[in-house]
Amino acid sequence: RKKYNLNYMTLIFLSIAAFVSTLIGGYFSIKNQDKLHKIMAFTAGVILGVVFFEIFPEIFELVKENNSNFTSVMISLVLGFLFFHILEKSILIHHHHEGEYREHKHPHVGVASALALIGHSFLDGVGIGLGFQVSPAVGLAVAIAVIAHDFTDGMNTVNLLLHNKNSDAKAKIFLVFDALAPVLGVISTLFFVIPNSYLVLYLGFLAGFLLYISASDILPEAHEKDSSYKTILLTISGLLFIFIISRFA
Repeated sequence: RKKYNLNYMTLIFLSIAAFVSTLIGGYFSIKNQDKLHKIMAFTAGVILGVVFFEIFPEIFELVKENNSNFTSVMISLVLGFLFFHILEKSILIHHHHEGEYREHKHPHVGVASALALIGHSFLDGVGIGLGFQVSPAVGLAVAIAVIAHDFTDGMNTVNLLLHNKNSDAKAKIFLVFDALAPVLGVISTLFFVIPNSYLVLYLGFLAGFLLYISASDILPEAHEKDSSYKTILLTISGLLFIFIISRFA
């Protein structure tokens, strides 16, 4: 009973943190774009650290405990990587084509893209909740990665809307929706439980997703404005930060 209450309160706190992270990301996107690459470089290291030092060890342990098929886990990882790759590129492919024509931009494109990102943020929240169904340590590690990633989600939501000629007021409204999405995702996991035999597949899928957003999304953006050794060191610092946390946990 006490353990359940502790996890419940932890989920509430982490949901609020994800909400705040998204809002801050959107605000920074408007006010401080020149400084974002440093934060994103560290964030990429944090997410990679969660995959390598928290999720992979948990996968190996669950595979041994449940005599699971490791090939199935790797297939799940690949599917997680490809699913979010296809999702993101489907959102952005028209957005990039629009960029070829400076005056050929439509508000509805930004709205559709923002709605897709809100759905993505909802899945982020689901990821936190399911992580806690595996164990508190995995749940916390996933939450750290998701909260860091939600910062960039807030940025992307605002950028896509403003780039496609939407108003600042509409961008702020969608930013609030995007911030609420992971909270609702976390809450949804309080109403269902995944069997242990499937949790290992979820972890593989989650690992693929996190690898994608760190290596294919956040790192390239971090190096776009300042590809230097300082940026690389920030990423390594993020990895070491999670390594130290995982050792104490």
